[in-house]
Amino acid sequence: QSQLHEVQAAIFQIVGQYNAPDVAALEDRYREGSLDEASSWHDLQKLDHLEYKRDRLQHLLESLP
Repeated sequence: QSQLHEVQAAIFQIVGQYNAPDVAALEDRYREGSLDEASSWHDLQKLDHLEYKRDRLQHLLESLP
C-alpha cells in the first residue's frame, strides 16, 4: 500500500506540473501543439509508466483477502 501512495504522489506531481489529469490529456496537448514535446517527453513516458504501475498495484490490493 505504501508503494501505491508513492506512485500516486509521483503521478500527482507530474499532472500538476502540466495541468493535465492523465497521459491521454498530455498526448492531446501534443497533438494540439500546446505542449512542447522536446521538454516534456520524458515526463510523458514516466507518467505512462506510473499510471500502469498504479493500476497494477490497485488490482493486486483488490485481489488480497
